[in-house]
Amino acid sequence: MATDRATLPSPAATRGSGLPDSLTPDRIEQLATRVVAGVGAERVTTKAPYTGAPLADLPVSTPDDVEGAFARARIAQKTWAATSLNERKKIMLRFHDLVLARQDEALDLMQAENGKTRRDAYLEVLDTAITSRYYARSAATYLEPKRRRGAIPVLTHTTELRHPKGVVTVISPWNYPLSMAAGDAIAALMAGNAVVQKPDTQTALTALWAMGLMHEAGLPAGAWQMVVGRGSSIGGALMDNADYMMFTGSTASGRKIARDAGERLIGASLELGGKNAMIVLDDADIEKAADGAIAACFPSAGQLCISIERLYVAEEIHDRFVAAFVARANRLKLGGAYDYSCDVGSLTNQAQLDTVTAHVDDAVAKGATVLAGGKARPDLGPLFHEPTILAEVSPDMTLYDNETFGPVVSIYPYRDVEEAIELANATPYGLNASVWSRNGARGRAVAARVHVGTVNVNEAFAAAWGSIDAPMGGMGDSGLGRRHGADGILKYIEPQTVAHQRIQGFTPPAGIAPETWATLLTGALKVLKAAGVR
Repeated sequence: MATDRATLPSPAATRGSGLPDSLTPDRIEQLATRVVAGVGAERVTTKAPYTGAPLADLPVSTPDDVEGAFARARIAQKTWAATSLNERKKIMLRFHDLVLARQDEALDLMQAENGKTRRDAYLEVLDTAITSRYYARSAATYLEPKRRRGAIPVLTHTTELRHPKGVVTVISPWNYPLSMAAGDAIAALMAGNAVVQKPDTQTALTALWAMGLMHEAGLPAGAWQMVVGRGSSIGGALMDNADYMMFTGSTASGRKIARDAGERLIGASLELGGKNAMIVLDDADIEKAADGAIAACFPSAGQLCISIERLYVAEEIHDRFVAAFVARANRLKLGGAYDYSCDVGSLTNQAQLDTVTAHVDDAVAKGATVLAGGKARPDLGPLFHEPTILAEVSPDMTLYDNETFGPVVSIYPYRDVEEAIELANATPYGLNASVWSRNGARGRAVAARVHVGTVNVNEAFAAAWGSIDAPMGGMGDSGLGRRHGADGILKYIEPQTVAHQRIQGFTPPAGIAPETWATLLTGALKVLKAAGVR
């Protein structure tokens, strides 16, 4: 693959460590002190993916630290729940402004911790601002008391109240450290809950940065707290104290969390893995579809739950599409720079590079053809891997139906639309998909038959993700529950019905026999039905 070599950050923009100037040792330590951990806590060191150099020295939380965080959160939550929706709105809009005003530091943090490009990091800034504005201005619609139709017209006054769950546990991943950390906390907080969050240790600084801005915007102390540690150590305390669990991560971990939440009879929302498909119909604009495939497969080095890993192309246009797609992949600039000059960044950790390498090597050994990329690039940094396109991929290859979570896509021809839909649906996952056609109505009709939570027509994934008024989430092994829209905030509330019965209820009035009363009620039901009353 003729991937351009990109230099590491220039000395003018970074310190000798290769980190941007904004991330001084004092600033990193300031962020680290926001972790809930006792005096003398054990420490863990994270590494910068671009270089492998030490990045942050973080305190590790214990189960007792988690217990303490929940105790403080329960106190703070009572005050926060009593705060008016209008005041919560003001705080969230101030947070929106702070995120935009200080985005450069957030971009530096995300690149330093995750290894993604600056343009991919900016999308997280954009997403966080949109999410905070949406729930700030929509929460009242979702949360204020609702009049409901009473049991007996006029005589039954029924109201639905919406109370916060209490304290929500948010476990957020390393691949989208700002969007996943802040986005899920925003909705939970706007609903009046407190949040105790465990971000992935590798990207904890970004989450701590967001929490700091929220407190600066006016969120009461204790309403949002962060703990750091392995799930095997503090996961039990996070589950045992939660009133609701929000988790983004692997399907295997999601299954365990679902079982544990079921035992506790609490709710859980789980966004898990995906093996997402893109269908290119025979009438698609080949050039636009090829551009769309680049945008679908390689953002954040493919470390995106909703990115595309399987690409199905109509036989009539297959060869022309592949040529256009491969040419674009070969022009991508791979590397690490704290500016907008690179197209594809680094993987985040060694385990992910090992998975990507193993999947590609297994496929090639069993007969797959490498059309672009195909190998790691240690000359650029310890965790870089070329954007890779594979053909002749068969079911005996590991990556055929297992999530790679890296910059790798397999491409297949198909005969007709029925086969394309069948292939797209031939997976236990059901998170995201993409369909390309010059005919929007045709594209939408195909999209409706793909069994996933979101489908984008003539777009990769941003159209559905960015439509924040609509729900986003997965089916099958991709999880349960939704973020965004009404579902994204109502999952964090407990509905309560208050029914006030006036004058007369369902028991017979004095002096009227039960049989007579039953006859009267039966007649009333017939009248209501004839009148079209629900």
